[in-house]
Amino acid sequence: MYAWRLHGSLPRGTSPTAEKVWESVLRWEEVELPPLPPSYVRIELSAAALNRRDLWIGLGLYPGIQYPTILGSDGCGVVKEIGANTDPALIGQRVLINPALEWGTQEKAQAESFHILGMPTWGTFAEYVDVPAENVHPAPIHLSDRETAAVPLAGLTAYRATFVQGKLQPGEKVLVPGIGGGVAVWALQLAVAAGAEVWVTSSHPEKIALARQLGAQGGVLYTDAEWAEKLVREAGHFDLIVDGIGGEAFSSYQTLIAPGGRIVVYGATRGNPPLFDLRRTFWRQIHIIGSTMGSPANFTSLLHFIEEKKIRPFIQSLFPLSMLPEALTRLWRGEQIGKIVLQRT
Repeated sequence: MYAWRLHGSLPRGTSPTAEKVWESVLRWEEVELPPLPPSYVRIELSAAALNRRDLWIGLGLYPGIQYPTILGSDGCGVVKEIGANTDPALIGQRVLINPALEWGTQEKAQAESFHILGMPTWGTFAEYVDVPAENVHPAPIHLSDRETAAVPLAGLTAYRATFVQGKLQPGEKVLVPGIGGGVAVWALQLAVAAGAEVWVTSSHPEKIALARQLGAQGGVLYTDAEWAEKLVREAGHFDLIVDGIGGEAFSSYQTLIAPGGRIVVYGATRGNPPLFDLRRTFWRQIHIIGSTMGSPANFTSLLHFIEEKKIRPFIQSLFPLSMLPEALTRLWRGEQIGKIVLQRT
């Protein structure tokens, strides 16, 4: 098969505006398919979606990187081949992939063997991908291939953070900081569908405007010096904050959250908080909860919720598979809101 194979990370200091920025490390090349293991399926991919994980690996900012590798955690396609001990009825099915591999037996947290499709396991930026049969599900009937590919990693992460760890209830008030990334947009869409009042923050007015179109009540620019005070004036305090940013903004969440409220952290794109008021945390009885990806049961619940509410993921950019370097550059520049999807032509 042919696949985009990453042979190393970009040199430190590389600019996302440089021409042919990925040319030295990312190549479309022929790769020999390995024998299909028992209980695995081989999927001919029709669409795949990008995640920031792919970008961090390409930039050398992800733990345990192994080269060469095929990136890509999200995909939709048709099962073309099965390994031994696999249900033959899967052949010909249109499926999507749960990229959370070897979660383990505990719902409360992943096992030590847990890993994510797309490094070191070969991922979906290719013509074919091999995954355990237990990690494929029938694609939602109301979604196209490109929409289906936009569901798995970000949708699963947002679902667990919002409903499992965050325990969101209808009518509660939710803040989703840094609207634009795939998980944040999924958290917005899921919370709105569940009957919550959702507010957002961003550094771009147009992203707040688009979040309103997706159901957000409103939002503020976190580039304003007094953004937290403005948000409290407009929205009041929040029952739940679903955050993937961290950094300097995190200390403000302790004033934005209602007493007894929950702050769920699924990422830290801006690093660790420089300051943390422990006294405010215990006095306001704030719950701070970590969340990563999700269990097989969470993935099944996510699909049921999407089908019940007829949710369609928001896709802002669609590229042919041949333009992965351009798609990665767009993600790197932070211009998108929602998902970036690659489609085979």
